[in-house]
Amino acid sequence: MKLAVGDSIPEWEMASVSPERMRTMAAILRDPNPLHWDRDAVDALPLGLGKRTINQGPLGLSYIINMLQAWGGPDCLRRIVVRFPQVVLDGERVVARGEISVLREEQGVWLADCSTRLEHDDRGVLLEGTATIVLPENAILID
Repeated sequence: MKLAVGDSIPEWEMASVSPERMRTMAAILRDPNPLHWDRDAVDALPLGLGKRTINQGPLGLSYIINMLQAWGGPDCLRRIVVRFPQVVLDGERVVARGEISVLREEQGVWLADCSTRLEHDDRGVLLEGTATIVLPENAILID
């Protein structure tokens, strides 16, 4: 694997955000917020979202983590910081994307600091942040 600052991380797509997974997550988390399972509650908000449910933040974050782990391996994640400028709605197609910002060595381990985001084709960036991953030993770094 050859890597350089500016390289894109392979995209990870969620073809359709599942309202069933939102309901399951709400039950697991014991989350009483009806916005994750009641379309009428979302429609009543003054946000113009319609009769859709809102994905929990941890589920949206997991799409970015899936991208990073698909690229760097299941144990690659060292740190992640994300902000949530927009909500993710049921039925949406979203894509996790990212780029390498910095390649650095720390205590004999090569790390990649990356910019990350979750995007919707029409609404733009839904989540955005930074992540640090441990690079595989076979990575070749290019200046």
